[in-house]
Amino acid sequence: MTTLAFLSSMAQRLESFVSLRRLSGTDYQSQARLLVYFDNFLAKEHFNKPCLNREIVQRYLSTLSHLHPRTRYNRFSVISQFCRYLSRFEPSCYTPEPVGSAKSETSRIPYIFTKTQIQDLLAETANLQPQHSLRPHTYRTLFGLLYAAGLRIGEALALDIKDFYPQSTRLHIREGKFHKSRWVPLSLSTCATLKNYIHKRQNFMPSVDNAPLFISLRHSRLHRSTVYQTFCVLLNKCGINKSKGHGPRIHDLRHTFAVHRLLKWYGDGQDINVRLPVLATYMGHVDIGSTQIYIQATPELYEQAHQRFLTYVRNNNITDGGLS
Repeated sequence: MTTLAFLSSMAQRLESFVSLRRLSGTDYQSQARLLVYFDNFLAKEHFNKPCLNREIVQRYLSTLSHLHPRTRYNRFSVISQFCRYLSRFEPSCYTPEPVGSAKSETSRIPYIFTKTQIQDLLAETANLQPQHSLRPHTYRTLFGLLYAAGLRIGEALALDIKDFYPQSTRLHIREGKFHKSRWVPLSLSTCATLKNYIHKRQNFMPSVDNAPLFISLRHSRLHRSTVYQTFCVLLNKCGINKSKGHGPRIHDLRHTFAVHRLLKWYGDGQDINVRLPVLATYMGHVDIGSTQIYIQATPELYEQAHQRFLTYVRNNNITDGGLS
């Protein structure tokens, strides 16, 4: 875990606060980084009072106007938490009033790929350079796995060879979001693709089981920024253009997995309310609410829900006046 250095007059309090949050069982690494921004601001402002006041907090928050609303909200939340902690020792410490979460209108609308676009994206990986290297196979397997298993990109890049269990057709996510581990069952076709990739990978670079599953041309673990760049190149090659100034993200493959799975269950006539907890567990969510964020409404989903409702109406002889 990276050691963060606080430099302002609040450094000791900030360090104690972060330590306390970590003792509660949370990682708190990303939140601590947000506190570093605040600490740097306090140092530049030469703030040396024993407790925070309204003026300094509001002045810091005013410097965040250029950031995305959700980013501003995250920065505000962590500052508010620290102020509440500080008020235990300094009763006169200013504590900002709580605000609502970032409005859903400001949230990024996920891009749901069609199955044809997924096929085109995976096919285009064959043209990645250099030809006859492991790179085309690496990206075809990586992007295919993100779609087929709904993994987070960080989870996929953290996989080692030993995390794939072909005999039981599953993956072991050792440290997912919030450091939670889980087992991810795989289809037979996905298992076959992974086995084929590992065979090719071992031919290019024989490795022990605890070596990274997805590697770069330099034989090191793939870096997220490199994957993003390659993803953008493939989107352009496939003619998947930007919409309203924003192009699809790698994370949208996970959204697409959830929507396509829901559509399949609708098509199979399954009870969606029963299946949603299964999807939540598979995706590594602690509750259905987190999963519902991924179920972006599409025309296909609307149509399936509409047809399900019409079937219910016909089966129960419902008229405008209610049950007949």
